[in-house]
Amino acid sequence: MKFWMAVEIGLTALRANRLRSALTMLGIVIGVAAVIAMVAVGSGATERIQQQIEDDARAIASECPAVAAVAPTVRGGAQVTYGNNNWATSIVGTTPDYLTIRDQTVVRGNPFSADDGSSGTKVALLGGTVSQNLFGSADPTGQTIRIKNVPFTVDGVLSAKGQSPTGQDQDDVILIPISTAKRQVVGASQANAGSIGAIMVQAVDAHSMDEAQSEIEALVRQRHRMRPGQDDDFTVRNLSDVFSAQESSARVMSILLGAIASVSLVVGGIGIMNIMLVSVTERTREIGLRIAIGARTRDLLAQFLVEAVTLSILGGIAGILVGVTASALISHFAGWNTLVSPTAIALAFVFSALVGVFFGYYPARKAALLDPIEALRFE
Repeated sequence: MKFWMAVEIGLTALRANRLRSALTMLGIVIGVAAVIAMVAVGSGATERIQQQIEDDARAIASECPAVAAVAPTVRGGAQVTYGNNNWATSIVGTTPDYLTIRDQTVVRGNPFSADDGSSGTKVALLGGTVSQNLFGSADPTGQTIRIKNVPFTVDGVLSAKGQSPTGQDQDDVILIPISTAKRQVVGASQANAGSIGAIMVQAVDAHSMDEAQSEIEALVRQRHRMRPGQDDDFTVRNLSDVFSAQESSARVMSILLGAIASVSLVVGGIGIMNIMLVSVTERTREIGLRIAIGARTRDLLAQFLVEAVTLSILGGIAGILVGVTASALISHFAGWNTLVSPTAIALAFVFSALVGVFFGYYPARKAALLDPIEALRFE
């Protein structure tokens, strides 16, 4: 029997039991879709981390060649009010370079300037969460809010940042000039009015982060007049180390999710084997008749393998469509970054076909080795 004839016979048998074939494919569809969607979630998390590293790595400033921008910051919490609305949020006192370092823009209004920072102007930039809770859908630009009962004019609204990798809402914040924050909001006394909580710096690019860290450490030790061997009285945190750990975790999560989802493919394969065994039993007399008129063992083996593989392949194609759609829906409704990998699609499809061969071989072999006399006697 020619191969294409075996294919034709196998497809005819599947069409004769459309509902059963569809239900059998369902396990493969779910398995392939789950693999693609789960790997997309994990790959999206890894991609997001890599983008953050590239966006956040630029440079620090003047005496450090690997530094591009510097933004001193002071932080605190405060109750903010507008009319009858109030909201507890984080207050960050900083300079205009903060937005550059954070790769953030002002979507409504204008950012405060360096002059605002040096003169102590009472202006504020609202994160999206704060704006929503104080003003709803209205434009807050030009309105006056009170931070610790100190009036501030809203200069603008910040672009959305979403949740941080640790789950913190990065839009629940208000930015104000650092001098104003130290004197009137965060609560620094006149004795330490020049102190700041931290300095944010940005490297020229991702490859310069280690170099920038070394330059910063050397410069600060020199300015603090620290002797060789003396412990640092400061801490430099390189976000590439943090992101590297997070990227590793995301990669492990992606592998784990893919492995868990692959179980569905195995379950689908068991379903195929089960239904093929039922099919062999139902068609025992047909098989005996084929053998009696000259069908060879390999012909029957090919016929039933084609049926099993066809179920797997059709299920794989449907699963790919469902998985890509599910990834898009997850990204849209859950707000998660997803990245559908062509490699994941190819592997899921190939694996689904192999599942058909693996789990279809036993029923096919059982059919091929039937005794034609006993088969013809089967009722």
